[in-house]
Amino acid sequence: MNDTTTIGLVSISDRASSGQYQDLGIPALESWLAGALRSPYTLERRLIADERPLIEATLVELVDRCGCSLVLTTGGTGPAPRDLTPEATLAVADKEMPGFGEQMRQISLHFVPTAILSRQVAVIRGRALIINLPGQPKSIRETLEGVRDVEGRVTVPGIFAAVPYCLDLIGAPYLETDDTVCAAFRPKSARRPTQV
Repeated sequence: MNDTTTIGLVSISDRASSGQYQDLGIPALESWLAGALRSPYTLERRLIADERPLIEATLVELVDRCGCSLVLTTGGTGPAPRDLTPEATLAVADKEMPGFGEQMRQISLHFVPTAILSRQVAVIRGRALIINLPGQPKSIRETLEGVRDVEGRVTVPGIFAAVPYCLDLIGAPYLETDDTVCAAFRPKSARRPTQV
């Protein structure tokens, strides 16, 4: 069995995809994953416009053809007319996972009152988990890691703490995290010996 996880990173932005400004979403995700993951992984990157058919086709390609077990999108989750990432994500889903969106908004409310305007969703497609993340690098890190107190202790868990066990449950590769960045939660019966 291949224990390397293929992760899709999708930045959804009309202006970044047309070259009007530099995309910040994919670099932010790459940087966070590099510090947080201890298991081997490969990345599939896509920078696309806010076009619902294109978003749907990209998610299907990453899961069905590229074999991604985890797809993280950034951008296109607000209330503006061109923000269609959640609709596209739900359209390709087998199951919705509403707890991820609920927790992301809960985390973001610790920082900005406009968190209630975000519409991020997470879904299962086949043996893959697709999660819509916010568009700003700071917000991406906060929702993945959670809220920390002045001493750096996590007071509100980030959503990534639940990702590895979710992947276990849908038959994806086993993913280990660096506990200092984000401690993944698994029941004792689901834990494997730590790889050295």
